[in-house]
Amino acid sequence: MVANTADLSSSDAVQTIFITGLQNAHALEKEAVQLMERQIERLEHYPEMERLLKTHLKETQGQIERLQDVLHAFGEDRSLLKDVATQFMGNMAAVAHVPMQDEILKNTFANHAFENFEIAAYKSLITVAEAAGHSKYVPALRQTLREEEKTAQAIYDQIEAITGKYLAREAKNLKADR
Repeated sequence: MVANTADLSSSDAVQTIFITGLQNAHALEKEAVQLMERQIERLEHYPEMERLLKTHLKETQGQIERLQDVLHAFGEDRSLLKDVATQFMGNMAAVAHVPMQDEILKNTFANHAFENFEIAAYKSLITVAEAAGHSKYVPALRQTLREEEKTAQAIYDQIEAITGKYLAREAKNLKADR
């Protein structure tokens, strides 16, 4: 159930929450870039996942630009501290699966979870934008939401195929982890 947000648009608190949400989303997208770049560098035997990640990496760059445009419209900028922290976490998360025998599977699961986290974050941010009276920014946020939903579905749709390919490579004693 959505709360009545009609009385919230003039609230300074809601405005602050919106700006913070935009900065958080920016940092989240910067983390996503790090995750995807590290995975793309390592993918050897899963070109379908490589294509998907490269496509979404380009979309993510556009998402970052849209977020920066909205932030700049408010005279705000990204949070450097959040960006640095999440980029570091993105690199660490990408490296965490490297020693795993089933790196591709772990990355696929983590990517699906990450996309769904982003979906939830953008749904919330859209609600805050509307509550803050900033509905003119909702189309850009919805565009990003659609891109995240599309990517989450594409990853989900590949889970069985990636798993099958991994199993087939393992059965032949071929390098299967990435």
